Amino acid sequence: MVLNWFDGRDAAKLGVALADQYAPATDPASNAGGKRVGSRDSDDGLQDLFERVDREIRTLRLNFYKKAKLANSFKWRLLEMGVNSQVAEEVTQKLVVRLSWNQPASEDGDTDAPDPNDRLQAIDGKSLLAQGNKCIARGDYAGAVEFYRDLTTLEPRHAAARNNLGAALCKLAHHKEAEREFREAIKLNPEFPDAYSNLGNMLRWKGETTESESWLRRAIKINPRFAEARVNLGLTLAFMGRSREAKGQFEKVLKASPRNADALCGLAFVAKTEGRFDEAKDLFARVIDINPKMSAAWAAQVGLRKMTAADGAWLDGAEAVAKAGIGAYDEAELRFAMGKYCDDVGIYRRAFENYKRANDLLKLMAEPYARDAYATFVDDLIGAYGRETFAKVSAGASSSDKPVFVVGMPRSGTSLTEQIIASHPSARGAGELAFWSEAVRTHAAAFQRGELGEPTIRKLAESYLRTLESHSPDALRVVDKAPVNSDYLGLIHSVFPKARIIYMRRDPIDTCLSCYFQQFSLGMTFTTDLSDLAHYYTQHRRLMAHWREVLPRGTILDIPYEELVADQEGWTRRILEFIGLEWTERCLNFQETNRAVVTSSFWQVRQKIYKNSVQRWRNYEQFLRPLLCLKSE
Repeated sequence: MVLNWFDGRDAAKLGVALADQYAPATDPASNAGGKRVGSRDSDDGLQDLFERVDREIRTLRLNFYKKAKLANSFKWRLLEMGVNSQVAEEVTQKLVVRLSWNQPASEDGDTDAPDPNDRLQAIDGKSLLAQGNKCIARGDYAGAVEFYRDLTTLEPRHAAARNNLGAALCKLAHHKEAEREFREAIKLNPEFPDAYSNLGNMLRWKGETTESESWLRRAIKINPRFAEARVNLGLTLAFMGRSREAKGQFEKVLKASPRNADALCGLAFVAKTEGRFDEAKDLFARVIDINPKMSAAWAAQVGLRKMTAADGAWLDGAEAVAKAGIGAYDEAELRFAMGKYCDDVGIYRRAFENYKRANDLLKLMAEPYARDAYATFVDDLIGAYGRETFAKVSAGASSSDKPVFVVGMPRSGTSLTEQIIASHPSARGAGELAFWSEAVRTHAAAFQRGELGEPTIRKLAESYLRTLESHSPDALRVVDKAPVNSDYLGLIHSVFPKARIIYMRRDPIDTCLSCYFQQFSLGMTFTTDLSDLAHYYTQHRRLMAHWREVLPRGTILDIPYEELVADQEGWTRRILEFIGLEWTERCLNFQETNRAVVTSSFWQVRQKIYKNSVQRWRNYEQFLRPLLCLKSE
């Protein structure tokens, strides 16, 4: 019977039992995570394993599918126990070979195989791939993972199975495993555009936009007509603030396929970042007409304006989409939007429930926030960058005063301050540049010791100025407002000692709550948990206190967000004086400045300054126990 043919639960249990027997012969605690097959201990373990297989399992005459289930369960059990992935792969393949040895029929002649006339008599890789694809089509991502894993166990070099497994794992929020499968698919087939596109798309979710762009361009180079990859590239470019290039990618797709919902959604995203909210609204509505279940289009509508009770139909529609079996990332995006709707209309308990659901979903996808590691990182910076480090200008440092750094916690008012400065005719806003994060990754050890040499400092200075000039070759000041630059101020001052640094301070509970209510990239894992946010904020504040103490007087201007919104003109004058620009009324009317704003504050910076974000946390006080320990500076 067909159902018996596909029932592999007993086979899966056997696989787990075999792994439990074999694992003691390995050494998961070793540097390699497990001894290499071929060592004396692992050879003994293999021999014991094969003896049990010959004695107890091969006589069961398992069919193809049940062998796959057994082998798959065996491999994943080894991985769960900490055995190195390559070792687990090799041992599993040896097990598959052993299970497939020729053997006599059982005494009753029952081979547990399907009838020769059954259409499923020849279950093979194609059949497993087809079954997995059917699961994907009906939204059964867990079922798809099972079929694809079975196939990759039997055929480890099956690139399509690896790619599809990665796609299914993404839907289930297992992004680390998914990334590994995409990279393996590319290694197996370097001309596989689907895997390049999927990897690039996922890297954008993680906030690694530079690498995302690289992989997506490779996908398009292999297949210039690959619409999905071109849309993904457009989104990555849009997130990098390169709106014109992004729009070009979406328009190329729409020229060939005018009803491509993903490309239309991309155009709408560009329109909203550039402040064309009515155009974005019409485009999102068009997308939903084409694809009523497109969660991204539903979610994006909420950010275009302040919602009211009259928008109840939107909430009903969003609820229906969220319950329709969409992927975890898509649901998280929609839950953040539903939280924003409820917050706008004053339904605070329901708002918090949606925000919590969204963050819980993101937590499943991201690496856990490593509290000890970040605290140690802060300790190392404080130890490496003392007053003596800045007693004299570093060799190779630039004399340019073009860079202006606006730093602070995320959601502390950095976008507002950038918009104020960018409204000056002699200044431009570059958004959140990834330059210093990438520089730190490249020179991690030297950065953390505070020991970058003259050639490196000179090279960083020249490269960064080229980056700023690509945004505006003529501006006297260009603003880089990446909040993470708060961590890198020692390095930044070593390279640009004349650069001015503006630090935004906001009520710590308001700041952390606003972070919790915002969907960031998966790399910002501390934002998905209130306790983690409190820890991160405490370490951030400790590091900023150090920078104020050791950097030369006049390098940092502290701006309390609450005072900025209470005295806009007074603080605007201080900001312009601090960065060396003349006064202009244009900076008071920052909401009229026409520029792309990619951050989550794209709507807020196009409104006149308002004060209703001050003490916002009072609406949610009953839910905020982990944050209440924080006190204002």
